[in-house]
Amino acid sequence: MVKFYKFFEYAYLVIALLFAFEAYRIWNEEPNQAYLFLGFVAVAIFMFFFKRRFRKKVEERQKQ
Repeated sequence: MVKFYKFFEYAYLVIALLFAFEAYRIWNEEPNQAYLFLGFVAVAIFMFFFKRRFRKKVEERQKQ
């Protein structure tokens, strides 16, 4: 089950990269929407670190 969680951690990074690419692509045409995508990038990166920390806590509990 832990490997399943690890997969989703990295899925958040992939999503962040996709949103960053989309923000870069539309920056000159619609800057307000680009800022929205950059906000999604920040949330996805936050979720990556949050899920990683949570997974490591679960692993430590299972070791005990």
